[in-house]
Amino acid sequence: MVFQLPKVYPITDPDLSGLSHADQIDRLIAGGATLIQLRDKHAAPRDFYRQAEASLKIARQHNVRLIINDRVDVALALGADGIHLGQTDMPVEVARRLLGDRAIVGVSTHNLEQAKLAANMPVDYVAFGPIFKTSTKENPDPIAGLEALRGLRTIVGALPVVAIGGITLANAEEAWRAGADAVSSIAALVSDPSRILENIRQMLTKSRAGIVE
Repeated sequence: MVFQLPKVYPITDPDLSGLSHADQIDRLIAGGATLIQLRDKHAAPRDFYRQAEASLKIARQHNVRLIINDRVDVALALGADGIHLGQTDMPVEVARRLLGDRAIVGVSTHNLEQAKLAANMPVDYVAFGPIFKTSTKENPDPIAGLEALRGLRTIVGALPVVAIGGITLANAEEAWRAGADAVSSIAALVSDPSRILENIRQMLTKSRAGIVE
């Protein structure tokens, strides 16, 4: 059975939003998010564990799935819904063996060759990008672009695809039309903490407005 991704897959960022992960989770859920990724590149392991624990408690109360970025140990310790891995993180096969078959495992890819390799791994979805220029990474990968996204389906088959990198309210439609099952965003959703709820609602509304044919 193919894993079903929501059309919008938000990612938290405490540095960008100025809010704790739990506060971001609370607002994203209030706006309609059903699958959220916790991403923190700077927190100490113990601090991140505690923040993830608080976030997971909120997510469980609302039947929302929580994915941990990078930290397989934290996902395993908390019994989170899954893990998202980058190209330099723990090998997918090892993470799958540790977390089991029921966990959601996703992997970031930045070109078609990486996507081809990922399609043969035990993953539930492939993230692909950056589709557009992004400012949330210190050393971003080269822009993959919409054309590569369009060609991705022949490589990954039925495996769900998440478009990542530079996704905004203005360009999300382009990513969906180019073949993405979901779009993932940080800055467009959480950079203004006062608008998180409204931003996620607007993006979800776009995804339901008949723009995806």
